[in-house]
Amino acid sequence: MFQLVLLSHQQHIDVGDLSLNAELMGLPKDVPIHVQQTCLMGGKQTGSRLITLTIGDSVVRVVPTRGMAVLDVVRNGVRFGWDSPVKEVVHPSFVNQEASGGLGWLDGFNEMIVRCGYQWAGHPGQDGDEFLTLHGRIQNTPADEVILEVEQVPPYRVTLRGRVDEKRFKFTNFELQTVLSLTPDEPYLLVEDTLTNKGSYPREYQAIYHNNFAQPILEDGAQLHVPMAELSPFNDYAAGGLSDWNQMPAPTKDFDEMVFNIRPISDEKGFSHALLHNANASCGIEVSYQTGTLPVLTVWKNTDTLEQGYVVGIEPGTSFAYNRSYQRELGLVPTIAAGEAKHFVVRFGLLTDGDQVQASVANIDQLQGTQTPQILSTPIVRLGA
Repeated sequence: MFQLVLLSHQQHIDVGDLSLNAELMGLPKDVPIHVQQTCLMGGKQTGSRLITLTIGDSVVRVVPTRGMAVLDVVRNGVRFGWDSPVKEVVHPSFVNQEASGGLGWLDGFNEMIVRCGYQWAGHPGQDGDEFLTLHGRIQNTPADEVILEVEQVPPYRVTLRGRVDEKRFKFTNFELQTVLSLTPDEPYLLVEDTLTNKGSYPREYQAIYHNNFAQPILEDGAQLHVPMAELSPFNDYAAGGLSDWNQMPAPTKDFDEMVFNIRPISDEKGFSHALLHNANASCGIEVSYQTGTLPVLTVWKNTDTLEQGYVVGIEPGTSFAYNRSYQRELGLVPTIAAGEAKHFVVRFGLLTDGDQVQASVANIDQLQGTQTPQILSTPIVRLGA
């Protein structure tokens, strides 16, 4: 096993910029693996670290400075990610999450995989005596330690590990261990996170995996497939889009966003799956997730103009995107005991040919089977009530 501490802010040496090929990692020269770390300069991205993993036909860009986010992935020429108006990899020091009524989080929002949590997630607002900013703090917390591991034998799995601490005196003592892995010959990116409560008391927690996709998968005629037991609109505006919630239009001025809440159906292994594919089903993204700890799914349909950010989010979570104050009655604000660990698994199928897409569609259709989903015409939460 090849192992290297790439980045740390405490007791390990910061190795700075680096470039490693297969030979330098002790692998045969023809194994298609390359790793590069750079420190970005200029504007609000000054000081951000970017790790680029070239593994077989996949190129994955990870930002340890932003909670181990995945900026984007390119596989066989197909890009998985989106084009936010935010073009820089913004360093957290330039993000004031309390700005604009708790919406400052959006100043750095442009990644494919964005973790929301873990003290809270969802929309900003008051929860008792506490004001909660949008989607929590983890995304704007740099990793304390990042470790690269490369297996020396086939299938030559590459694993990138990171530790991100979410701690506040008298309040929270959370530790998040993130694991991202892939092999040169498989079209899958696996994310496995473990949240541990290092404190002496039980705490509420929330997690949403805000996974975002656009062109070339998102286009006029693109379609979303989800096996579900229940579908509801997030608010009254989304209720007007229930009839075609999974059909994607071209970029549409003044569309803004529609959000839908889903209670998914799981397979015998405890996983559910969601697939977004392009109009002719030649490529797509499959998001699979373990529903034991991520029991619900949010679909964020933001098909506004290209300049505003044309994007769809496929977001498994412990909770929907409402403010935490609304979700206790829904049973969607779990508690983690002192010393307890919660494990989250999300797998991304980077599908770049029609056969892979059709196999995913067939699997989801089989999961849905003869079960007719319950479609609620009104929101399950009355905002402002």
